[in-house]
Amino acid sequence: MAKQKKEAFSDFGLGEKSSSEGFRALNKDGSFNIEKTNIPFFERLNFFHSLVTMKWSHFFGFIILGYFIVNFLFATIYTIIGVENLTGTQGMTPFEEFMEAFFFSAQTITTLGYGRVAPLGLPANIVAATESLLGLLFFALATGLLYGRFSKPISKIRYSDKAVIAPYHDINGFMFRLINPQKNELLDVEVNVSVSMKRENSELRDFHILDLEREKVRFFPSMWTIVHPIDKNSPLYKLSEDDYHKKDFEFIAMLKAFDESSGQMVYSRSSYKPKEVEWGQKFVYAGQRANGKTLIDVSKINESRDAELN
Repeated sequence: MAKQKKEAFSDFGLGEKSSSEGFRALNKDGSFNIEKTNIPFFERLNFFHSLVTMKWSHFFGFIILGYFIVNFLFATIYTIIGVENLTGTQGMTPFEEFMEAFFFSAQTITTLGYGRVAPLGLPANIVAATESLLGLLFFALATGLLYGRFSKPISKIRYSDKAVIAPYHDINGFMFRLINPQKNELLDVEVNVSVSMKRENSELRDFHILDLEREKVRFFPSMWTIVHPIDKNSPLYKLSEDDYHKKDFEFIAMLKAFDESSGQMVYSRSSYKPKEVEWGQKFVYAGQRANGKTLIDVSKINESRDAELN
C-alpha cells in the first residue's frame, strides 16, 4: 500500500521535467503557469467558461457590444428591405431612416414594442418575428450567464506573501498563514501541502506530500498557521537554504472547504518559491481581545520576528 501511494503521488500533473531555474508551475494567485499552444481555433473555444470567468467589466462590455451589433445588423436588414415597410416612421434622411430602423429593432428584440412603428408586409414581418425569437434566446442566455456568475462559489482565501522556516517544539518547521477575509463561513476546511524539487544531477522533478501538524479544521473564523514539522521523515530534513535554491523548490498549497453561504465546495491554491521562504523568522500573533471579542488583524498576516532555529 505504501509503495502504491508513493507511486500515485510521484507526479501532480505539472510535469516532471524542470524547464528553467526559478520556474514556478503555480502562480501566487492560484492560476497555473502553463499555456497550451498550437491548438486549433474551434477546439479551444469555450464561450461559457470565458463569459463566466472573465472580469465583470468585460462581461457587461461583451453583453452591451453584442446588443448593439445585433440591433445594427437587423437595422441594416430593415433598411435594405425598405423603411417604407415600417409604418409610422418619420425619418427624412437615410441616416434618420436607419436610426428609426435601429430603434424599432431594439423595441422588437426586447419585445417592448411601443406601437408607433410596426412591420408592414411579409418580408418585414418575417424579419421582425425572427428577431423576436432571437431576442428571447439572447436575453435568456444573458440571464443564465449572469446567474451563473453570481451563483459560482468563489474562494478569496488570502495566503501570506511569504513562508518561514521557524522553530517548532525541539525541531524546525515550514510555515505559512492563510485567512478568509470575507464574512462567509467555511466549514470542514482541509489543507494539503506538497513540495516539488529537482532530482540530484537531473532535470527531472520529484513531488512529495508534506505531513502537517493539522490538516483539517471544522471551522475557519480566524487566521490559520499551516505547519509542516521538519523531522526525520520530512523530505526537507537537514536541507539548508542553499539546497532549496539548488533543488529549485516549489511548495504548493491547496485548500478545499464547504461554503455555508452557497452550499457548495470551494477550492483555493497558491505556491511558494525559495526566494519567498524566510529562514529564522516566526509569525507574530495577529489576535487580541477587546469588548468580549477576539479581533484578528488581517494586515498582520505577513508580520514576523526573528527567531533562533533549532
